[in-house]
Order: sequence, then structure tokens, then C-alpha cells
Amino acid sequence: LNRPDHEWPILVAANRDERADRAWDAPAAWWADYPGVIGGRDRSAGGSWMALGPHGVMAAALNRPGSLGPAPGKLSRGELPLRAASAESAEAATEAMTRLDAGAWRPFNLVIADRRSAFYIEALGEGRPQAVALAPGLSMVTSHPPNDETHPRTRRHLSRFRAAAAPEPTRGDWRAWEERLADDSHEGDLAATLKVPLLNGYGTVSASLIGFCAAGERLWRFCAAPPGEGVFRSIEL
Repeated sequence: LNRPDHEWPILVAANRDERADRAWDAPAAWWADYPGVIGGRDRSAGGSWMALGPHGVMAAALNRPGSLGPAPGKLSRGELPLRAASAESAEAATEAMTRLDAGAWRPFNLVIADRRSAFYIEALGEGRPQAVALAPGLSMVTSHPPNDETHPRTRRHLSRFRAAAAPEPTRGDWRAWEERLADDSHEGDLAATLKVPLLNGYGTVSASLIGFCAAGERLWRFCAAPPGEGVFRSIEL
């Protein structure tokens, strides 16, 4: 949610879908090579799916369609949030990402934000990653581009998020968004569910709520279980 001139201009909600047997650690400062960067750690490859850096830059990586898992000769996409979150601003991080060789990784989407702006980056496995600024208002990113309602999840849940009460971080009230993240309804199409049930060893394993205050404060509330089945707790930043 991008609200220029608001006390809390940037708010982020995210579920993480992953194999249940892929070990991970809750967000903390795990990486000596990235001082001050806090993120959830993937024990398999050592990177992160979402990270927040010392200058207040958040970055989250998403797989694109048909690109789940590693591939021979490709770098781990878990390094990308760490690199981006180390930047001094979301704008600087985005510029750096667009200079990369997209062919070094399997295809990915990347969301980068700070208290001033938010960006979407798309890398298709060749050439250079392409970036666009996320406009004011609420945007939803999946394995597809922002607000792409050809994806059943976006088609079902974008309007529901837009209709939900916006969080009030100063009061600690994120209830409406917590309820949205815990929505496992799908009406027969599992691709439409926001909270993916554990099937064949894969599903939603954790969730995050992140807020950026215009004055510089930032917060991260993390649920170390599928939302609705665990408690959101504050991460020490």
C-alpha cells in the first residue's frame, strides 16, 4: 500500500509459499557479508526471500511461473533481497538491480520499497531486469506482474485487500490484513487461494507485515506459521 504524504506511507503484507521440508530461520541478522541486513534465512541456499536493510530498504523475491526451485548453472535468487536491502534507498537498489544480467538467475519478480517509494522489478531469464515504480494505492504482486488479474489469486484477492481497513501501525492494529493473509478460500481453484494449504509437501509456511513511517521508524511483524495458525510477533530491528 503506497500512500504518499501519509504518516505511514508504505505498508507491505506477504505470505511465503514454500516446500514444507525446506528448512529456514525467522528474520534476524544472519549474514556477515551484509551487515545490518535482517531477513528470513533459507538454510538450503543461505539466502533470503525477504530482507530489510540498515537504511530502511526492503526487498522481497518471488518466483515467476514455471521457475520453482534451483537450476544447474544458475545463481540462487535468495541473494537478490540481500543485495537490494543493502542499498541506501529503494531507488538506488532498483537502479542496481536493473544493471544485472538476468540470465544469471532463473526468472524472478522483485519488490523493493522504503519510506519514500516502491518498485517492481521483472527478470525473465535473459537481458536486463526491467523496473517500474508502483503507483500510489494498493498493488498486489504474485508470480505475475502487479495487479495482473489473469492470475486467479490477484483476481480473487486484490479487490478484497482494497476493501479491507488499512492497518494503523501506531495503534498496532493490523487485524484486517491479518485476516486477509489467512484467507484460504478458493472455490475450487487452488491457484486463487492466498493461504495455500499444505498439499504434496508445499504450501504457505509464514507471513510478514512491514510498515515504513515517514519519520523513519520501521517495523516488521512476522508469523512463523501459516497465518491464522500462529501469532504475528515483532522482529527486533
